[in-house]
Amino acid sequence: MTVPITPQHYRLAIEPDLERFTFDGRMTLRATADQPTGTVDLDCAELAVWGCRIEPDESDGAPVECPFSVDPANQRLTLHLPRRMSGPIRLTIDYTGKINDRMAGFYRSRIKAGTPPDHIAVTQFQESDARRAFPCLDHPAKKAVFAVEMVIDPALTAISNTDVRTITELDDGRRRVTFDPTPEMSTYLLFFGVGPFEIHEDGVDPRVRAVCLPGMGDQTAFGREFGRQALAYGEAYYAIDYPLSKMDLIAVPDFAFGAMENWGAITFRENLLLNVPGVTSREAQARICEVIAHEITHQWFGNLVTPAQWKYLWLNESFATYFGFGMVDHRYPDWEIWHQFIRSQTETALARDALQETFAIEMPGDAQVAITTSTAPIIYSKGGSILRQLEAWIGPAHFQAGLRRYLTDFAYGCAASHHLWESLSAASGMPVDELMRNWVTQPGFPVITAQRDNHTLTLRQQRFTYLPDDAAQTWLIPVSVVAYGPDGSTTTRTVLMENEQADIPLPADTATYKINPDQAGFYHVCYTDAQNLARLGDMVRQQQLVPMDRWGLQNDLFALVKSGRASMATLLDMAVNYSGERSYLPLSSLDSHLFEAFLVLRGDIRARIAHTATALTNAALEAIGRLPEPGESQTTAMLRDQLLVHGALIGNPDVLAFLADHFEAFVSGSAIAPDIFKGVVVAGAVSGDRPALDAMVQRLAASGVEHERMTLVGALGAFGQWPLLEKALAYTLENVPDRIRFMPLVAAAGNPAAVDRLWPWFEDHFSQIAGMHPLLFERVVAAFVPGPGLLDPERTRAYCSGLLQTHSRLKDVIALSLERLAVNAAFRRREKQ
Repeated sequence: MTVPITPQHYRLAIEPDLERFTFDGRMTLRATADQPTGTVDLDCAELAVWGCRIEPDESDGAPVECPFSVDPANQRLTLHLPRRMSGPIRLTIDYTGKINDRMAGFYRSRIKAGTPPDHIAVTQFQESDARRAFPCLDHPAKKAVFAVEMVIDPALTAISNTDVRTITELDDGRRRVTFDPTPEMSTYLLFFGVGPFEIHEDGVDPRVRAVCLPGMGDQTAFGREFGRQALAYGEAYYAIDYPLSKMDLIAVPDFAFGAMENWGAITFRENLLLNVPGVTSREAQARICEVIAHEITHQWFGNLVTPAQWKYLWLNESFATYFGFGMVDHRYPDWEIWHQFIRSQTETALARDALQETFAIEMPGDAQVAITTSTAPIIYSKGGSILRQLEAWIGPAHFQAGLRRYLTDFAYGCAASHHLWESLSAASGMPVDELMRNWVTQPGFPVITAQRDNHTLTLRQQRFTYLPDDAAQTWLIPVSVVAYGPDGSTTTRTVLMENEQADIPLPADTATYKINPDQAGFYHVCYTDAQNLARLGDMVRQQQLVPMDRWGLQNDLFALVKSGRASMATLLDMAVNYSGERSYLPLSSLDSHLFEAFLVLRGDIRARIAHTATALTNAALEAIGRLPEPGESQTTAMLRDQLLVHGALIGNPDVLAFLADHFEAFVSGSAIAPDIFKGVVVAGAVSGDRPALDAMVQRLAASGVEHERMTLVGALGAFGQWPLLEKALAYTLENVPDRIRFMPLVAAAGNPAAVDRLWPWFEDHFSQIAGMHPLLFERVVAAFVPGPGLLDPERTRAYCSGLLQTHSRLKDVIALSLERLAVNAAFRRREKQ
């Protein structure tokens, strides 16, 4: 058996060739073997290893060549040492590799530079792709120092995690760029890249730099400024200085993920860093800030303190999700960012975790955890929502003190979940360990059923799932109840619900009660008292509940409808109370629920859904205006955008008539306000003909802005005429770059005019679709199976069963999607009766 070794220091020399898309590498590793060993195992994938040798200590003489063997199936390189060795070991490996086009490892990204090269080369190593760039111990706990050097063309710029130490001119005209050593860190955080980059320093904090392609410098100003402010917030909140001398924000054209937190060299999709006046929408600006803040949070949660095993990945991603919104709220308090958090994170997590096929936030066992369509909503969105619940329970001061303690105690090391809980328990004096273990290590979440008997409110908890489930689970739930008196006075009761049932005394004059005020708790509520629910509806109509509570009431009710505990008619009756709603959070959520039901249901109830959605949309647009106004709120712009898009797809005649004129202006080359651009092109597709498709394709080919390209390709999936949609999808598969190719397909799966015709198309074109990046391919599968697959559920299940025989990596996303299919099929059957 090979004895594990502990790495201390990697020295990497990389020579990329951007014409042949290959690179030469030399890796020298200093490590320690705690016990005598005759072999060393390293992770290694898709590299051609030419030589391995043991480097002597200064007094030991010449290097000794080592035989080696490669196991491609297990991605392992085994070095056979000249003798059994223990203690310090220094070995060097020479190898070559390919600069691939798969957006993983060391890969290439096409650029439009006008002059060679027409590609840049960058790295993306999370979770375990560093092994595709150099042999290594590719595990988060195997931290080491990295010293990188690159040999490059003198016209190009090399970037890595740290500052440039030296630049040496070589005899062949190239340059050797040597970087400062990194702090101790995991392999997945290493970065190196080369291309015709521009570097733009922030004018206030020169540590913050934006790295982009030529001519894009002005587009980085918005992100640079916010990055500087987010970095300052992090240093102040955590009371730990950022330890590197620079923090680069790097725009990469081809990128599968949103961004990556490489220490000191954060990479982003272009649309998540670059702000283009007249093109970037208000919603996109909020997203830019949220993603920058997410990645800067990682500089502490993940980079400074790293999970000891991938099962603890939530210690990275849940905190980055939560503080990603918190940092934006600190800088832009008028953006209602916590409303956006509830809408995009908590609502998403509740819907994902309501499936029987779900996961705990902390995955059981020691298997590697990958970020997938199936796991991301749990690790990111549910994890962030549970942190919001925790902070509300122990208080912001205790929360901050506990996090500071955790980060200080485990700086430059690795941690497990219990280390965080212990730090928070010590800071708060509260049983955080017990509560968090309860929420983080078991899947699912509860629904609390409330029954009033005079002055006693009896609460019962059970696991909530859309499909019947008899799981005997309970949670430790911080529950708050607001009791409203006849005069509008309020009394709040808070308990820690430890068992299946809890009784809460209500004031004698309680007229109405609302559970989970401000929606801090991660659970649904079922009110058995119809009169209380009706009175809460009246309070919604009279705007006597805050927006978060107005959101919670209808979101809980829609979940009950999908699970069969309530009828769609009940939700539509409740929706009448939202006819005067103008706030983003409750109305955007209700609109999405109505749109989802419109896609699934058929017959008279579908017509009633369309009528209700149209009435809500028209009333809201009449109040907030169909065109953006100077000085309007961020969330007003976001609400209008959504209402216009869904209105067009549902066939709202007022919305389509309004947007038709703007689409004609778009075709003629006129500028369209960024905050309605998506609605304009979607409506153009819904009502459009072949010239409309041609105009969109031409604009897409000419566009140099990723945000605009993404909006246009999404609209390709909205064509109302099937022959045009087929052409749009064919164009997508043949011409749209891999990084955004999934978007028209996902949009088509949510196109009411096409949803019943798409499954045969999906089967016919599966081989082309399957060639996408794995994460993006999963998104297509997750969209098609429960939507278009509803046309013939048995056929869909049979096809998916066959897929598993040939694409075993789809196991989780197919299980998730088939359960969503079953939920939709049951929903349709119930509402047809």
